[in-house]
Amino acid sequence: MSQPVVLLATPVPEDLAARLRAHFTVVEIPPGESVAAALDDAQRSRINGVLTSLRTRFDASAMDALPNLRVISNFAVGFDNVDIDAASDRGILVCNTPRVLDAAVADLTFGMLIMLGRNMLNCDAYVRDGSWASKGPFPLTRDIRGKTLGLLGMGRIGRMVARAAKAFDMKVIYHNRSRSDEAEGLAEYVERDRLFSESDFVSVHVPLTAETRECVGEREFGLMKSTAYLINTARGAVIDEAALVRALESATIAGAGLDVMVTEPLPADHPLCRLPNVVLQAHVGSATVETRRAMIDLATRNLIDALTGTEPEAMVNPQVWTDSVNAAV
Repeated sequence: MSQPVVLLATPVPEDLAARLRAHFTVVEIPPGESVAAALDDAQRSRINGVLTSLRTRFDASAMDALPNLRVISNFAVGFDNVDIDAASDRGILVCNTPRVLDAAVADLTFGMLIMLGRNMLNCDAYVRDGSWASKGPFPLTRDIRGKTLGLLGMGRIGRMVARAAKAFDMKVIYHNRSRSDEAEGLAEYVERDRLFSESDFVSVHVPLTAETRECVGEREFGLMKSTAYLINTARGAVIDEAALVRALESATIAGAGLDVMVTEPLPADHPLCRLPNVVLQAHVGSATVETRRAMIDLATRNLIDALTGTEPEAMVNPQVWTDSVNAAV
């Protein structure tokens, strides 16, 4: 029997590539390149599994171009590059890499919270450009301890941020589609409007879906305190970016910390880049050596397991796996 064929649409360390080659025939394409453009019909017809990053999109047409595709293993916790409904309809299992990046994203979230609250980015510039020597002390900032942190979304990352906030004696409130038993003792559940109106920092931790796209916009910024900050380490498109720029320019809110934007990389001429009350990061929430290694290792394991008959550790549409197991019985 011939080996299954897998498509690598993202670089992997050599030891993991060797593990893949031990099980499969491996075909590689550059990250972000469409399957249709990179492979001919004969090559596409042989592909059984894919290891990919967010840069390569798998919509219905891309899946239809791979008629024997059984598994898409995403090197990310998010999966907005994959049409999950289309995959499920075609019996294609989609895997991702949750949990292993939670701590790194939570750390970055809290780092931006401190930078915003203490205005550290502008204070750094104040020292570097000689203003400290010429103008005297930097303007006063505000305490972080005792302030209220509002978490929009209370999954694993939200809970890690809540635990960090407790170490800073912050009050933590959250809003989720439903109350979380795992949030007991960490945070108080509140209605959505109350979250925005009472928080000194609002941190967004919801996935990007049709329901959450631009779910934070003009109305929500209008509810926030003028001294409050917005932090987003989820997905750029959950924020109405134009409304955020207006809120920042008009001092409707005090500032924002963003690791994710609608357009990435963010162009240097984007309005967000000229605002002094914004801390910008380059979508680096999971970008530590240890975390990225753990993510690609899990993505590789998910692909190997799924194609060799072992239930993968992390599945986005597990019903596809259940159906395939039942069909084999």
